[in-house]
Amino acid sequence: MPVEITWWGHATCAVTDSDVRVITDPLFARRLAHLRRRRGALPPPGAVRADLALVSHLHADHLHVPSLERLAEGTRLLVPRGALRAVPALRRLGHLTVTEVSAGDEVAVGDLVVRAVPARHDGRRLPVGPHRAPALGYVVEGEARTYFAGDTGLFDEMAEEVGPVDVALLPVGGWGPHLGEGHLDAGRAAQALARLAPRSAVPVHYGTYWPIGMDAVRPHEFHAPGDEFVRLAAERAPAVAVHRLGHGESVRLEVAR
Repeated sequence: MPVEITWWGHATCAVTDSDVRVITDPLFARRLAHLRRRRGALPPPGAVRADLALVSHLHADHLHVPSLERLAEGTRLLVPRGALRAVPALRRLGHLTVTEVSAGDEVAVGDLVVRAVPARHDGRRLPVGPHRAPALGYVVEGEARTYFAGDTGLFDEMAEEVGPVDVALLPVGGWGPHLGEGHLDAGRAAQALARLAPRSAVPVHYGTYWPIGMDAVRPHEFHAPGDEFVRLAAERAPAVAVHRLGHGESVRLEVAR
């Protein structure tokens, strides 16, 4: 059975594997604080349908409470341990089954096993509040092993801590002209790809949101990371098939282990 990946923009992907639908870092907003959706129509109502939702860390463009409120009754939601304390609004999501996880924890949903893995990224709920929770990635294992990196920097133990994977959903940019510590740009994402050595990869976390009023400021930083990742991945990890999706586009991957 093929695995289907749909990219809805930013870090929001749908992964369908073993008849289980997983959505990552749901963000269905036209505007978020100073950010405006610049590319891709808002996902249609059906995009919020999921058996399981994954939240990688507490930043509002990844843990967006209004988007989580749109998930259907009974949807399972995994969040980093400490998130319920750091983001009290999560406690109001009584229609969801919320589980806090740490790196190394495994959760079974249908025929899938989801394993939380470490990430190197700021775990605070910015811009206010002293509380934090560790940033995570997730490996969704069914017919395929799909790695959703969330937000992370490159780190030496990445291949060891993530483990062998078949598909990697890797951030390659951001929402501003500068990327700070704990992020992957196109070049570092290509290095991560070489370390992880999956069969397939999809670049995410670029080309969707841009600060209001910055339309003319270094626009190549907004548009270019996907193509740049494709180019650099071909140099550094030529055995990996890279699928650069447009907003709302899907790819079906046959995985034979």
